[in-house]
Amino acid sequence: MNTVNPRPYDSSRRREQARHNREAIVVAARQRFLNVGFTATTIASIAADAGTSADTIYKSFGGKAGLLRAMCTDALKGEGTIPAEQRSDAMQAAEADPRRMLRGLGAFTTEVAPRIAPLLLLLSTTAEVDPSMAQLRADFDTARLTRMTHVAQGLASKFQLRLGLSVDEAAEIMWVYSSPELYSLLVLTRGWRPERYGEFVGESLVDALLGGRDADKGTEPLDQV
Repeated sequence: MNTVNPRPYDSSRRREQARHNREAIVVAARQRFLNVGFTATTIASIAADAGTSADTIYKSFGGKAGLLRAMCTDALKGEGTIPAEQRSDAMQAAEADPRRMLRGLGAFTTEVAPRIAPLLLLLSTTAEVDPSMAQLRADFDTARLTRMTHVAQGLASKFQLRLGLSVDEAAEIMWVYSSPELYSLLVLTRGWRPERYGEFVGESLVDALLGGRDADKGTEPLDQV
């Protein structure tokens, strides 16, 4: 008696379909949240735009708050297959000139800020009527300060910070220059190009953390001082 072997289970196709569905949901939710508003947007409307079911969205994200959290997390990864944070860490580790390093951080804001800032600003607006959104915004602000502290520690371990500047103060300065509010003022309100904004952030960090272009004597690697 001949037996028929069952077709092998194609898990890769299933994963690809799941990834495609997730991307479609995130794109639809971003457009709805930013154009219609968080409160006015319904899960049903997102599902219709994404070509999926509301049940799928609830199972994947747990609702609008979970969806917005996932959107912010995705936005922070930037472009490409390697997350922006990993690429930034590699740049910082390889860079021997602190001025170029800080300007490189400014360049990363050109990539990441247009993706994450509008979402964080949306969180701030929604927080006025939804305490859970206020907590979500606070969580991202705290995570950003933690990240900036890590960067400041790395900078201080390799180079001399501006005289009298502590690591914590350096982290807080970087936290301010990476804030969505600054992006909103210069790019969304004043119409700066993101590239100009990134250059401004980089040069401002050089001035604030190292003392500017004329303070080269204080910026050599520590093992050479």
